[in-house]
Amino acid sequence: MDIAVFKKKPVLGILRGAQANQIEPLVEAVIDAGLETLEITMNTPSASDLIKKAKQAAAGRLTLGAGTVLSMQDLELALKSGASFIVMPVLIKDVTEFCVKNKIPVFPGALTPQEIYQAYESGAAMVKVFPAGFFGPEYFREIKGPFNKIELLACGGVTAGNLADYFTCGASGVTFGGSIFRKDWLDNKDFKAISQAVKNFVGAWKDLAKAKNRGI
Repeated sequence: MDIAVFKKKPVLGILRGAQANQIEPLVEAVIDAGLETLEITMNTPSASDLIKKAKQAAAGRLTLGAGTVLSMQDLELALKSGASFIVMPVLIKDVTEFCVKNKIPVFPGALTPQEIYQAYESGAAMVKVFPAGFFGPEYFREIKGPFNKIELLACGGVTAGNLADYFTCGASGVTFGGSIFRKDWLDNKDFKAISQAVKNFVGAWKDLAKAKNRGI
């Protein structure tokens, strides 16, 4: 992952619980909807195989990473599968240190001010604030007061409807997961519904970006 490229469209999809026969059409659906960055969580069965399959299907059109990386073993599997960035729900020091040393963008999770600062100090590309939805956009405004240089990735509870609030309050990036990659849609292979939901989410970010460019 080129973090500078991600910052131009800082929207990250989190895919958990998908099956192998869903990957190819799912990849096409999210690319068609305008998504450029996707993580597959390592607690998904056969996650490493799914990452490989997604990379093959995307053929360079999608930046793929691994999420829920909880150990060096997870990290090794993720990198062997072709993951180009690493996401964690918490700060795991040895994983983060390896990523920073090897220039692999890493997004450790944190919530409290102390945790956020420690994750930032560890070398995070962005600090994933999780679960963001329980505290809301205003929490980001409060955190950015003393920590104005720390870039924050909002994870959990972000929707097309409130996405702009998170950015306005100081988030540098946002994520979506189970609210769009819904189990019933995946099970029913309703990739059209998934694609439309992704398009709505990405569209909300595009609208915000256009408004900022116009100085609104």
